[in-house]
Amino acid sequence: MNKARLEAFSDGVLAIIITIMVLELKVPRGEDPAALEPLLPVFFSYVLSFVYIGIYWNNHHHMLQTAGRVTGAVLWANLYLLFWLSLLPFVTGWMGENHFASLPAALYGLVLFMAGTAYLILARTLIAAEGENSLLAKAVGNDRKGILSVVFCALAIPLSFVNNWIALSLYTLVALMWLIPDRRIERVLPP
Repeated sequence: MNKARLEAFSDGVLAIIITIMVLELKVPRGEDPAALEPLLPVFFSYVLSFVYIGIYWNNHHHMLQTAGRVTGAVLWANLYLLFWLSLLPFVTGWMGENHFASLPAALYGLVLFMAGTAYLILARTLIAAEGENSLLAKAVGNDRKGILSVVFCALAIPLSFVNNWIALSLYTLVALMWLIPDRRIERVLPP
């Protein structure tokens, strides 16, 4: 199967997710800086989620550059990832509107955890389709960074009920880990 349709569909879904998230940002009443203050939690949650979508889009693009073919299992694994990412606008809005309260912060973490797990499943499904000697298998190896990200999100979920700022710090840390360019896949791709 050709991977172009998978890439185009995924790009379209991610663009829609970002559009839905930005539409949640409401225009404030008032013209002074104080009118923006109540929107800060909503804006921060939007920025964090925008960064996550950007990270997934970037890594998804790189990962698919290593794929020679797409199987039915890859299509389903990709849909599974897109499902979890499509929930980001809901949990982003809920968390921001409620000033990072425990339950919304925990649900945000659950969605990040499931999206991270889905991404790992997609990577493993692509490797299974291409073989253990594939470019992707060589690039990601045991994928410590991906697994550590999922572990941090899993830890943040119960920590949301202890101290929601610790959980938010973990979500931010994971995003920062991935903002540092990951050159593993670029190293194995032919020039």
